[in-house]
Amino acid sequence: MLKIEQLSVRYEQKEVVHNFSFEVVKGEVLSIIGPNGSGKSTILKAIARMQPYNEGTIIFDGENIRRLSSKDIARKMCMLSQKNQAPTDISVKNLVAYGRYPHKKWFERLNAEDEAIIDWALEKTHLTHYREKPIAALSGGESQRAWIAMALAQRPQILLLDEPTTYLDIAHQHEVLELVRELNHEMGMTVVMVLHDLNQASSYSDKIVVVKDGQRAHVGTPEEVMTEQMIQQIYRMDAEIQYVSWDSAPRIQLKSTVKA
Repeated sequence: MLKIEQLSVRYEQKEVVHNFSFEVVKGEVLSIIGPNGSGKSTILKAIARMQPYNEGTIIFDGENIRRLSSKDIARKMCMLSQKNQAPTDISVKNLVAYGRYPHKKWFERLNAEDEAIIDWALEKTHLTHYREKPIAALSGGESQRAWIAMALAQRPQILLLDEPTTYLDIAHQHEVLELVRELNHEMGMTVVMVLHDLNQASSYSDKIVVVKDGQRAHVGTPEEVMTEQMIQQIYRMDAEIQYVSWDSAPRIQLKSTVKA
């Protein structure tokens, strides 16, 4: 579905992503992890065509994204950034309605089909009762769900999430990632997301790509990628890999350097 081949991105004279390749299968949840400044968000922005790239190709559904119009890109994929912004007085419903505009002509009004899709997106994200509420009045988790509802109303083939749990407390992080899992399981939604929390990446991903210094260091299933050797190599931390009864994914326990 999505194939990135030998992608390189430069800022001025500095190469921040180098010769980067990976593939995303339809219906897959893929997480990109790595230290701060390793190029994770840059890769995601390049896929969404929000970041120019100097070399390489990005093929989406058999087409080079350079040849697609901006409207075609908006119909096929949706990217949500770390901190999305909207007018504080806009209602949840009106925010979600923005997702329909890539499918409309200039000044074309929303029709009954659009309204039905908006209602469906609100229902899927459990926001029906908040439809008239201002975005500014929502909690962090509710606000993130509203943006995901807007993305669903866009009806993209792939959802790109740049650190969707940033600025959220633990409960709201869990709420957002459970919603992502639900959308993937029930709708077959393909998701590529950047995550910092290794245990979240392990629990919610089918595949993980590890980035270090703008290059691909590892790729595979959580069981293949989440090893003590990888964590030492990438993060310079000692860790122990554990398994618990309620989750088949490996759990990462970082070892403390402070003696009790």
